Amino acid sequence: MADLKEVKNDKETRASILDMAMGGIKERADYEMTRIIENIQDTNTQAAKKRSLIIQIDFLPDEQRTNMAVAATVKSKTMPTAPVTTMLYVTADSNGEAAYVEASMQAPGQRDLFGGVQEQPKILKLAK
Repeated sequence: MADLKEVKNDKETRASILDMAMGGIKERADYEMTRIIENIQDTNTQAAKKRSLIIQIDFLPDEQRTNMAVAATVKSKTMPTAPVTTMLYVTADSNGEAAYVEASMQAPGQRDLFGGVQEQPKILKLAK
């Protein structure tokens, strides 16, 4: 441990707790901030919902109160991606068994305004 009598203790030499751990706390905060920005820019998430950057710093002093362990955890709370939705029709197959068919915007084989053709609907495969 450094002799505290030799440590210069003026306002110019003091550092923020965020600068401790050789800048590791700031580095983690910057990493999580990047995740937040990417989440905000993701068009699959709700735009107008808040995101959070959480920096938790825990201090554990020893019994003599001369040393303390410091542990910093940096987390972000982001928005989940919006759900992808579809619609299934419940019908019967040629054997009379229940079949679940994905709904489509148009009748299969029909052309849209751009010349594309509606594919046959997908039938849900059930594991037995």
